[in-house]
Amino acid sequence: MSKYEPLWKYLEDNNKEKYILSYEEIKNILGFEINHSFLTYKKEAKEYGYEVGKISMKERTVIFNRL
Repeated sequence: MSKYEPLWKYLEDNNKEKYILSYEEIKNILGFEINHSFLTYKKEAKEYGYEVGKISMKERTVIFNRL
């Protein structure tokens, strides 16, 4: 099980076309802050029907799009 699975399940369970989640919202879902390792794990989102779009360091948000 991936440490990011709670995030992927959150996306899958809520089934929106597009999410714009702040780093803080992601922290609340996961229980920890995302870091550089997120880039390695982001490909896992496809298994749950989503892809990671733009990651904004300035705005501290991540966009997820349903496939």
